[in-house]
Amino acid sequence: MVYPRFFFLRIILSYIIVLIFCCLVVAGKTTIKLILVLTGSSFILLLSSVIFIIWRRSKSNPFSSISSKNKSSNLEEGSIICRVSVFSYSELQDATKSFISSHKLGDGGFGAVYYGKLQDGREVAVKRLYEHNYKRVQQFMNEVEILTRLRHPNLVVLYGCISWQSHELLLIYEYIPNGTVAEHLHGGQENPSLLTWPMRMKIAIETASTLAYLHASEIIHRDVKTDNIRLDHSFCVKVADFGLSRLVPNNVTHVSTAPQGTPGYVDPQYHQRYQLTDKSDVYSFGVVLIELISSMVAVDLNRSQDDICLANLALNMIKTSAIDQFIDPVLESNSNPEIKNMITSVAELAFRCLQFDSVMRPTMNEVLHALMEIQDGKGIEDGGNIRDLETTNPPPLSEISDSVLLLNDFPPSPLSVSSEWQSDNSVSTTVSSNGDRLPVKIRTSR
Repeated sequence: MVYPRFFFLRIILSYIIVLIFCCLVVAGKTTIKLILVLTGSSFILLLSSVIFIIWRRSKSNPFSSISSKNKSSNLEEGSIICRVSVFSYSELQDATKSFISSHKLGDGGFGAVYYGKLQDGREVAVKRLYEHNYKRVQQFMNEVEILTRLRHPNLVVLYGCISWQSHELLLIYEYIPNGTVAEHLHGGQENPSLLTWPMRMKIAIETASTLAYLHASEIIHRDVKTDNIRLDHSFCVKVADFGLSRLVPNNVTHVSTAPQGTPGYVDPQYHQRYQLTDKSDVYSFGVVLIELISSMVAVDLNRSQDDICLANLALNMIKTSAIDQFIDPVLESNSNPEIKNMITSVAELAFRCLQFDSVMRPTMNEVLHALMEIQDGKGIEDGGNIRDLETTNPPPLSEISDSVLLLNDFPPSPLSVSSEWQSDNSVSTTVSSNGDRLPVKIRTSR
């Protein structure tokens, strides 16, 4: 592809030089004018050709919007810089049998996922991103950067990515055979009885452990949901999809950025104030906990208007001590007091995660320890870790008065999220996050 381009340019340059030389041999006033006209015409022809070549290349290469410096440092050096392999398109085409429909594992907001088998025998999941624009390239680069710098047993493993010279955006992951938690609770593999309460507690703890690790690594996932919690052969958690994740250094209170995420899971305070914090993941995880308890979907337009969002339904029922009304019957909590107590404690923990004011929510690390205490048989009021939460968090549910935030006191989790919203860029202090310049507010105290 490079050779024809330069060959074409050399022909044009040679033509101009020969033309000028011939005209100079028979130089005259008329000839000088002719030289200027022909030279100018040739220059315009040359410039048009160069512009056309650049345009064609930008249309066929989704990475053209990324600087050449970033391309070479992040992708072209492949396994050295990214610590992952760089695959060719033909290699992935063979692995997925040309992305045949029977190999499609599912569709997401950002692309389709296909099953594949590499020549070395590894089973893989190939994510094929939609829309080859700057935003998708940034998400592609973001996911590669995050997954190559982090190591955790409950994080999905990224095997590699496509070369930046490819005309498609492809990411290659380990194949997770048992689908997502959402599929088991209320999707294509719906079988809630397969997920017993001990299994659901295990999923909650492993997911909380992963998110606590991300936050300690200054990463906010920003799209925590049961669709992004996958289950391997042993039903161990594999948290996936980091295209929306963001870096938030420990010395800042928040990053100001346009709200993004999945309806029903988005932190309403983030949605309202454009301020992303690690507590935004805590809110989303609170919705996940309610899903594990109820097997209900996060957003259901068939429910009453006030209960369309599962978070709102749960807040109302927990506040009115009606937890029994949304517990999944297959968990048999009525016949097992131990399970009933654990579910009640997890619901109360979820209640705190779902508070509108992020200051009222526990940290992800505190949520993890609380879940581990509950699993060990210690309820929230029986010595569980919740007692040790920061003083800014609310007291046990039994001590909550009517003055504590009720559902009607704050906006619900949004039913829609616009990716075109623009954050306020007036703040001068900024932090770089995967190529973005994002305004932040410096933390004055810890």
